[in-house]
Amino acid sequence: MKANKNLLLKLIEEIPESQLEEVIDFILFLKHKQDKKLLSDLVSASESSIDFWNNDIDDEVWNNV
Repeated sequence: MKANKNLLLKLIEEIPESQLEEVIDFILFLKHKQDKKLLSDLVSASESSIDFWNNDIDDEVWNNV
């Protein structure tokens, strides 16, 4: 992993200043994609835990509380 980061830093050092904004955009795109996946996983996990409570017995008990 460290070798990949070092290679990336070396390549960034070699890129002309005029292309750095494009590299930054791509890195931000990848980060956003990763964040979106994490959020999707979190939503899926929370939905599966909510399903546990969605049943007629619990509904009847809570209706009378």
